[in-house]
Amino acid sequence: MSWLKKLFPFNAEQTVNIASEFGPLVALFVVNAITGDVEAGTWALLISTGIAMLAMYVVLKRLPVFPLIASAITVVFSILTLVTHDPMWVMIKVTLFNAAFAIFLFAGLMMKKNFFKYIMEGTFHYTQKGWDQFTWSFAWFFVATAVANEVVRLVFAQTPAPGMPAPVYNILGMQMDGVNVWIMFKVAIIMPASGLYVFLLTRMMQKHRLPDPKQQDTRKDAVATGVSGVPVAHKKPAADGSAAG
Repeated sequence: MSWLKKLFPFNAEQTVNIASEFGPLVALFVVNAITGDVEAGTWALLISTGIAMLAMYVVLKRLPVFPLIASAITVVFSILTLVTHDPMWVMIKVTLFNAAFAIFLFAGLMMKKNFFKYIMEGTFHYTQKGWDQFTWSFAWFFVATAVANEVVRLVFAQTPAPGMPAPVYNILGMQMDGVNVWIMFKVAIIMPASGLYVFLLTRMMQKHRLPDPKQQDTRKDAVATGVSGVPVAHKKPAADGSAAG
């Protein structure tokens, strides 16, 4: 199965996180394409976000910080779209969230507080230089996606004036309005680009990888057992805090 690991180097937690991030967008695209109704697509986005949060809890037995924040913001802006009947809120959410998170990551690096190391060091083990490069690279990726999202929103998906029809664009032989152009951009460009970026970044981080401390302890115990012939017994601290005899 080594070939599968090379093609898809993500564990269960990473897979759930990726699916939780992009699954609701796929639901938005499919429902909006079938019905032609932005609000129906927003309902699909809202419901699938709830399902994604439930899946995270069931699979991981907890709610990871980053997907939870992203999902909560998605819910808020989806509700704003449904209340105001303006899809601008769902679209601008991406710009605001990505820009704000990039600033947050840059600020953390300046203050020597690495966000990704804090939330992921229990699963991944990298050098400090590796964590800093990972965070710096991701921060710039968020900047790039925020700028790209806003450019597409302003060029194609501006809300038309009251009483005016939404402009229709010919994209690769398909007639679609600005909202569908934005959705297509997210699904057909940003989604695969993000997956490829995470894949390449994961490969790059291998040179900064450190041994898993738990595996090291297990290996040391196995060596000690092999030499002495006696299984290693780890002493547990006594109730008063002193070492047990």
